Amino acid sequence: MTALEKYYNKFNEEHRLDTRHGTVEFTTTLKYIHDFIPADKKISILDVGAGTGKYSVALSREGHTVTAVELVKRNLDVLEAKHEKVNCWQGNAMDLHFLKDATFDITLLFGPLYHLHTKEEMLTAFSEAKRVTKKGGYIFAAYVMNDYSIITYCFKQNHALEVVQNKKITDDWHTIASEDELYTYLRLEDIDELNRQTSLQRVKIFAADGPSDYIRRELNAMDEQTFQLFMQYHLSTCERPELLGASSHLVDVLQN
Repeated sequence: MTALEKYYNKFNEEHRLDTRHGTVEFTTTLKYIHDFIPADKKISILDVGAGTGKYSVALSREGHTVTAVELVKRNLDVLEAKHEKVNCWQGNAMDLHFLKDATFDITLLFGPLYHLHTKEEMLTAFSEAKRVTKKGGYIFAAYVMNDYSIITYCFKQNHALEVVQNKKITDDWHTIASEDELYTYLRLEDIDELNRQTSLQRVKIFAADGPSDYIRRELNAMDEQTFQLFMQYHLSTCERPELLGASSHLVDVLQN
């Protein structure tokens, strides 16, 4: 069993997007997915790194044809136990050989890029996503952001001295990806470079959760009316360039 599988066997992925800060991420991301689905049309969607199927199930219930690929068997078992109309596969984002070329209108990469440690691995995942996505279709690629990790782990959780002493960051505070870490954290310039090498064209980029991960306790304490006001604020600011890099998650919308 890999370290990733051990992690997700303990982590409650099913609950993550039901929390207040998870609701921000899910509501925002689903809103943008809907922006790229033509009105009154049912499309074919691939969810790579589907977890326990939060997005897969929601989109399937709207009548879309959804295929879910998930590496971790425990997560896949939870998804399959829901008995939804989702085609499920256990598989790796870097090898989708079981899926045909140019099949999907939209491909979601909402997890794999968090856990791939090299540019070559990420480019392989993009190559597979491009292959199975129709020409002119869209790939939604999600990332965990570098400065969110620095602010929260190094300073909020007080690990800065440890990180510096163990040479886990560069002199300009960019985290160094390694196989013994579960996550890879990127900056906007890293994402731009990946796009350049994949020849995918950005249509939109947005902060899936904005400041919500920094204020989890405050979000949980809000009454529902105030939380809805926060959602209005977030949705009105989640594309602002000066705020993007500080979000915990970004989603890049790319056209094939």
